Amino acid sequence: MPTACSKAMPLEPVSPKQKENIVLTFDDNMSPVKPYLIEALYQWISDNGLTPLVVADVSVSGVKVPQSAIEDGKVVLNISMTATQGLVMEDEVISFSARFSGRPFLVVIPMAAVTAIYARENSQGMMFDVDPDETPEATDGNSVESSEDNNTNKKTHKKTGHLKLVD
Repeated sequence: MPTACSKAMPLEPVSPKQKENIVLTFDDNMSPVKPYLIEALYQWISDNGLTPLVVADVSVSGVKVPQSAIEDGKVVLNISMTATQGLVMEDEVISFSARFSGRPFLVVIPMAAVTAIYARENSQGMMFDVDPDETPEATDGNSVESSEDNNTNKKTHKKTGHLKLVD
């Protein structure tokens, strides 16, 4: 994945409305730009009162989402403040807790798996390529976990009532 912009060169326009197309080159000595773009777009979408959605490729190692949310190898998730709890965007990963069919689930999406972030209401946002060079090392087993595998059941035994019937 390219890491940071160092220069831009104009090319031929790709549409009548577009005056020029920009090709970016990147400096490998800088930190990755993708997390900054995703966080900036998230903030921009949220500041405009819209719903930020993130699209992830579930074939990338390290993705942890409910099986029920996957469609055609991709997952589209609402990452708004009202839909998530404890949203964290770091250089390598996006993580948060959310409810799926009423069940809590800890979602983990490596930055390498993010293919888009956009507003639900008007589709404004940005698409990204999945870069195999950015993909984290493969983990043992399947990278996509079911909600049953990920939920931690804090109650290991059923509580029984402490009252008893007295004649």
